[in-house]
Amino acid sequence: MGISFDKALSVHPAALQLRLSRAELLSANLANVDTPNFKAKDIDFAAEMQRSISKSSFAAAPAVKYRVPYQPATDGNTVALDVEQAEFSKNTLDYQVSMQFLNAKIIGMKQAIEGK
Repeated sequence: MGISFDKALSVHPAALQLRLSRAELLSANLANVDTPNFKAKDIDFAAEMQRSISKSSFAAAPAVKYRVPYQPATDGNTVALDVEQAEFSKNTLDYQVSMQFLNAKIIGMKQAIEGK
């Protein structure tokens, strides 16, 4: 009987990929905090995970949305430094948690293969 890695690893690889995509967007937002007319972007993680689960397809690109600023800047930039830093920190922690879940799954599979 073969091992189905898709079933064994569940949604954790998709969660990691989505967290990575979100980190890239958030870091771009932070890098462009002083760029005139730059529009902050983000991913709705919960909605994208739900979409991935319902379609059973983790390869689809996530839908990127523009962040609505709390207070618009005079230069047209919508990046709020404190919001972006908080979201980046939270996403980093969530990425680490997803990585730990995936690591635990892999260790469990290794032990099952070794008969421990």
